[in-house]
Amino acid sequence: MAKTNINESLKKLEEIVNWFEKQKEVDVEAGLEKVREGARLIKTARERLKQIENEFEEVKKEIEEDAEESAE
Repeated sequence: MAKTNINESLKKLEEIVNWFEKQKEVDVEAGLEKVREGARLIKTARERLKQIENEFEEVKKEIEEDAEESAE
């Protein structure tokens, strides 16, 4: 599974918001598809953020373990 680039997801979400802001009359079908796309982007970005958080925690734990071993 390819890792989601959060910056790319945020850029795409911004494009969706801009699309809605530019519409004088929103096509309901097109708007619904944009909302679905936005929801998918948010979901994958949240999942990636959780992965990143877990990776940071693993690194932090390794650093703390190394520091404890060095102190002994």
